[in-house]
Amino acid sequence: MQFEVWAPQAGRVTLHCEGATRAMGRDPARAGWWTGEAEAGDGARYGYAVDDGPVRPDPRSRRQPDGPDGLSAVVDHGRRPWRTEWSGRPLQGAVLYELHVGTFTPGGTLDAAAERLGHLVELGVTHVELMPLCPFPGRHGWGYEGVSLWAVHEPYGGPAALRRFVDRAHELGLGVVLDVVHNHLGPSGNHLPEFGPYFTDTHHTPWGAAVNLDAPGSDEVRAFLLGSALAWLRDYRIDGLRLDAVHALADTRACHFLEELSTAVDALAAETGRPLFLVAESDLNDPRIITARADGGLGVTAQWNDDFHHALHTALTGEAQGYYADFARAPLEALAKTLTGGYFHDGTYSSFRDRHHGRPLDRARVAAHRLLGYSQTHDQVGNRAQGDRLSATLSPGLLACAATVTLTGPFTPMLFMGEEWAAGTPWQFFTDHTDPELAEAVRRGRRREFAAHGWAEEDVPDPQDPATRDRSCLDWSEPGQEPHARVLDWYRRLVALRHEQPDLTDPDLADMKVAHDEEARWLAFRRGDVCVAVNLGKEVAGIPLGTRPARVLAAFEPVDTPDEEGVLRLPGESCVVLEQP
Repeated sequence: MQFEVWAPQAGRVTLHCEGATRAMGRDPARAGWWTGEAEAGDGARYGYAVDDGPVRPDPRSRRQPDGPDGLSAVVDHGRRPWRTEWSGRPLQGAVLYELHVGTFTPGGTLDAAAERLGHLVELGVTHVELMPLCPFPGRHGWGYEGVSLWAVHEPYGGPAALRRFVDRAHELGLGVVLDVVHNHLGPSGNHLPEFGPYFTDTHHTPWGAAVNLDAPGSDEVRAFLLGSALAWLRDYRIDGLRLDAVHALADTRACHFLEELSTAVDALAAETGRPLFLVAESDLNDPRIITARADGGLGVTAQWNDDFHHALHTALTGEAQGYYADFARAPLEALAKTLTGGYFHDGTYSSFRDRHHGRPLDRARVAAHRLLGYSQTHDQVGNRAQGDRLSATLSPGLLACAATVTLTGPFTPMLFMGEEWAAGTPWQFFTDHTDPELAEAVRRGRRREFAAHGWAEEDVPDPQDPATRDRSCLDWSEPGQEPHARVLDWYRRLVALRHEQPDLTDPDLADMKVAHDEEARWLAFRRGDVCVAVNLGKEVAGIPLGTRPARVLAAFEPVDTPDEEGVLRLPGESCVVLEQP
């Protein structure tokens, strides 16, 4: 077997494979690359030493059986044939479900998660979005501090378990999306700087030196990230990638990394005959990210829309701290703006940033499904001091309203695991750092962060305490109990309606018609022949919907159709979906 590694500044590289050591030679065809041969099959352990330094794992390791600091292992994907024929599932018309493998079940493995996929089929979602799977130190964590971008966290089951999970999902008709992190690597177990200029001091990020996308040596670094992304899509038959915090990808080159990535993914889709897509997490409110390359954009398929979340969250909770402040001034007006224009900050002043932010989205060029809408995510729940979900403070009726706006609105809906049954478990920030100093720094930093917002230190969970992770695991006895069962039934009905009613997947954002009353706390919108109304207030609301005949498609509380004057009497903290041709 031939081994290869990029180490452009090395004077000597040795291959350590199955107890034997061999000097590697420079590749005459590729500057900075070293090659060598050794007998090695699936599972063989190996690593590289640069200039007689310590043996390190392969930067392109496909498996780390002993964690990020251990030797790499050869993975032969050909030994594990696929059981299921799969032609792919595109993003348009999708309903996504964000899932963290380590807390979706108490077992915390991919195999354990696969056993619960039938629940998602019954719910009606189309894609499961896995939070990051790359190896990180310890057993439990969110996954955003991975250090081997081509490998699968061993405590989750490693590469073989991921292939089993994807095979099972596809067998059930579910697409699989994987969250990948290109903007930084974890602080512990990251040995890439010993091999080459993977990072640069030219730019800085919240995590330190930036990944090198535009400084000397960046051609190979970009190829490293592109190769990793394509490997997930090709070797594991993943259907799409969620790109973490693309606003932190510091790149001044004329062809932005995202454009290069979207071009490569489209080429792979053409080669495989499967629809493949990219979803960016972006704080920029820049429509160029999701505009086609032919129209001068970067060609990313879609992006998370935090503006929609913030408007909906403030309307539901009344919270007004931090980045919620601008939305909380008139939350239903803010929600109406996002439902019709995509972004709330589209060149407007942001008090949180103390500057103007964003630019308008051209509704004639950008389809509605290119924005993802959600009432909860791992970020918006887990980055709260106590990891409290909406279900911790809102009534079932308000939770139903949140689901209704999300699942019947114009954007591609995404659910966060457990929200569909109003999970009573929190989802807290947890780590399992093996470096004691790093563990203590994270613990202190977390408490200091929330102390500034008035939280007592003892009320902020210790990320390193195993109980913090354990509390965050879903309780699978809840869906059969009230009030969880009622909320779950409502989610299932809404997802079914989205699949049944073509108007609810209409990509024309300009066709959205929204009305609201800030004081009475109701909002209604029309999508073709479908009319949706939510009442966030406690009292019955009279909502003018017009005198056209109406039929109730779904109602959380019993409700009559609009009266002869076209007024709908909607009970407090309730919602309804009507057909009104």
